[in-house]
Order: sequence, then structure tokens, then C-alpha cells
Amino acid sequence: MRCVLLLLSSLMLCYGSEAAAAKPKIAIIIDDIGYQKADLKLVELPYALTFSVLPHTPYGQRSAQIAFSRNKDVMLHMPMEASNGKSLGPGALTSTMDKVAVQHSLQQALADIPYAIGINNHMGSLFTALDQPMAWTMEYLQRRQLFFVDSLTTPHSKANHYAQQYGVTALRRHVFLDNDLSEEAMERQFQQLLQIARRHQVAIAIGHPYPQTYQFLRKRLATLAAEGIELVGISAILPQEHDVVAAGFTAPAIAAPN
Repeated sequence: MRCVLLLLSSLMLCYGSEAAAAKPKIAIIIDDIGYQKADLKLVELPYALTFSVLPHTPYGQRSAQIAFSRNKDVMLHMPMEASNGKSLGPGALTSTMDKVAVQHSLQQALADIPYAIGINNHMGSLFTALDQPMAWTMEYLQRRQLFFVDSLTTPHSKANHYAQQYGVTALRRHVFLDNDLSEEAMERQFQQLLQIARRHQVAIAIGHPYPQTYQFLRKRLATLAAEGIELVGISAILPQEHDVVAAGFTAPAIAAPN
């Protein structure tokens, strides 16, 4: 009888482990970090949010350093040219750049945010749809062992194609959380995110450091575990074969981030 009980206990433990492993995961990337001191409030939330930081901004380095020190994933939010001509901010990649200029701008941006383990595009509806510039971008990311998350600001993005060509790990955004800042709209987007996660085991959302988004996440994430969904940093949903490494640990970085 004791052997039977032990066998049943072992089976229950195995089943419990499999069930835990099968729990759907979501990653929420907060874009546009760096321009406001208030961005630090989001970094301080006690949840595994991922922070995508704009280079060469007043609070970018500080925000990235605090997030890194709290074991939260940091990404580079790389400005890329938009088709609507909007101002991009410092260090942007544009369609007029040659290969040397594109890769130099990426290098300078990563030197500013050495805690980044991957990048995603800020705007970029024009740039990400261009063949040669995206090939140059992926060539550089492969060299630095970084992944790319396509914000999908255009349906014509070439990011995935050239990521595959250069062996770069590439993911895609599923949901924008806060295009509409009302709580009702954000809840609808959040429910869509959960549905995708339940269907495919993983889902990625992008939000922004708006006060309304901060308040929504502060309240909503506290109830997430009860729904059987796990919030994880973006690194937790990368393929197992991808070695996660911060840009400060790869050449041509001079030293690892502190």
C-alpha cells in the first residue's frame, strides 16, 4: 500500500510540474523610457515588466541601471524612421544612412544603454520596411548576440525575414495596451493579450509610461496570478538556444555594466 501511495505521489508531483511548466506566459514591454523622471515609477513596480529605453535621453541610463539592478529585463528602444515624418529623437536610424552609419548609430545607442539584452523599434514604419537597412541592422545584432522584437508599426516589416537570414532571434508584438488610455479600453486589450497567451502559451504586449498605464498595471497585475497567467520578462520567452547577454558584455563594449 505504501508503495502505491508513493507512486501516486510521484505521479502527482510530475503532473504538477508539467502543469506549472504549461502555465501561459505574457511579457509586457514598456516603451519610450527615458524622457521623464516619472518613468522611474514604472521601473519600481514589483512586477517582471520589461523596459525598452530610448538612447541619449535624460533619464534613460538611470532607468536602465535601476531596472538592471532589480533583475528586470532591459531593451534598447531604437528610434527608426517613420513614414509620417515624425521627429525621432537622437541617434535615430534613417533611410538615408549607409551601412557604416546605421551600425555606428546602433553601437552608440548600445554604449548608452549597455544593460540592453535586445532591441525593438521606436516608430520605424518606413525603416523596418526597407531591405538593405534591415539587413545591416540584423547583421549588427547577430554580431552583438542581441534579439529583436518587432513592434510591428507596419505590415510591410522586413525584420523577421532578415533576422532569419542572419540567425537573429526575432519576436513580434501581439498587442498594444494603451493606444486608447481609458481603463475600459486597456482592459479590453489586456483580455486580448490573455486570450493569445492561453491559445499559444506566450504573448507580448507593448505599453508606454503614461500615468494611466501606470495606474492600470499597478492595479491589474496584482490579480494576474489568480487567472493562471504568469508575467515574465521578455528573456523568459526567448528560445532556449538563445544566450541572453547584455550589450555591455559583448564587443565592442569596453566593460560590462555595473
